[in-house]
Amino acid sequence: MTLCFSLVIIQLVNVQYVKAPALRANPFNPRNEVKILDNQRGEIYASDGTVLAKSVKTTTGLDHYTREYPQGSLYSQIVGYDSPYYGTAGIEYQYNNDLAVHTEPAANLAQVLGFDPLATRTDSVTLTVNPVLQEAARTALSQIVGVNKDAAVVAIQPSTGDILADYSTPTFDPNPLSSSNNTVERLAGFSYFDVRDAEGFYPGVPMATADPFFPGSTFKVVTTSAVYNLKPSLSNFYFSYASSTSLPNSNKQLQNDGGTVCGGSIATMLPQSCDPGYGLLGIALGAPTLAQQAAQFGYNSRPPVDLPNEWVATPSFPSAASLNPPNQSYLAYSAIGQYNDEATALSNALVAAGVANDGTIMTPHFMQQIRDSQGDIVATATPTVWKVAETPAAAAKVTALMHQVVLVGTASGVGFSPALNAAVKTGTAQTGNPKENTDDWMIGFAPANDPKIAVAVVVPYQNFVDTGAGVAGPIMKAMLDAALLPAKASAGH
Repeated sequence: MTLCFSLVIIQLVNVQYVKAPALRANPFNPRNEVKILDNQRGEIYASDGTVLAKSVKTTTGLDHYTREYPQGSLYSQIVGYDSPYYGTAGIEYQYNNDLAVHTEPAANLAQVLGFDPLATRTDSVTLTVNPVLQEAARTALSQIVGVNKDAAVVAIQPSTGDILADYSTPTFDPNPLSSSNNTVERLAGFSYFDVRDAEGFYPGVPMATADPFFPGSTFKVVTTSAVYNLKPSLSNFYFSYASSTSLPNSNKQLQNDGGTVCGGSIATMLPQSCDPGYGLLGIALGAPTLAQQAAQFGYNSRPPVDLPNEWVATPSFPSAASLNPPNQSYLAYSAIGQYNDEATALSNALVAAGVANDGTIMTPHFMQQIRDSQGDIVATATPTVWKVAETPAAAAKVTALMHQVVLVGTASGVGFSPALNAAVKTGTAQTGNPKENTDDWMIGFAPANDPKIAVAVVVPYQNFVDTGAGVAGPIMKAMLDAALLPAKASAGH
């Protein structure tokens, strides 16, 4: 009997104290299930006050609310969802403690002493996203003419890290996920999270932040920065004009895109996007230097954006040890963003933003401000430095070369308005799949002399004859026009 009583006491202690926090938080706890049905939460707004998420009281007569997303799929891969079955994601997850009903601090002595109950409230979250740019991204992506139309766009304000637009396809409508009908909710979740589209992507996972691709020649921005920032002795590097070059310790020939002849100094090679020249430049830089510069631009570091970990992929660059002799051929491919580098639209937008902001990458963020139910400010985002990618002098030299890409280089046919004073870099990365598809990129910013916006566009799995300029270029142009030439963009729309 003593042993039995002892076991009962041990189990009581285990349940009441050891396991109590987990039991309280368990979604299958009936108290939590009822609370989920309450679903009273604060609003989420775009930067201009557009309502992105709100809770509407039901007609059940109980204090139950339904979460609604008035903009549907346009912001779903930012805002996420609040679902009785699937839980929260996106901004709904990241700022759940603010959005959900929570207890206010004690306001008087009676509350401090526990005689009066503490008041409760929900807070609202205002985001940095600009609805004009978000809509411009959706419109531009809808006009992709190829068979494969999935793509992603991220736009950032370089000086603050404010994310101005973040849109990708496929996307999803979050409203069915907040349904009180469990069948509706689960069917929607199955189609969003468990079924890939024809191109192999899940609608419920944001390509813009979660799916990495070979960056292709957009990585030449990093390689060029490595010269001016870390190894200026290579500033006079010269590649004798040719269509290909042999790579050391291998039988590989690195050929220029399309087999065209290219070469000259860095000032002529970057606008041309000369693959063999940049491959040899990467070897001349050496693996430690190129790996260091990649790390300074955020490669191998998760971008510290305010989204759940599952929604943010880490850009990758191989270790210096794996690229040292006798593996210089791999180093050559790394220098041109092929084979062993990967970047997301978000991480590549941060590369462009770093160059634009005199070599400093600001912490990317969506939250602009949090206010309580009385309209008082609870929190405001403060710009902070994430990475110092390069010196201002190095950034200025890279900017000048990226501007030449627009004037005389691979992006000269896109049709950027001279008023934009844009600086960009194209990228056409071979995927290595049997269809010989390419991942088509463009990164850039404008105006080059006073950057207000940095953008990355990626359109994966395009036809092998397509290019970053031809596929991603029109999307980049649409974004820069919408941001800096609003009257023209509106008239065109």
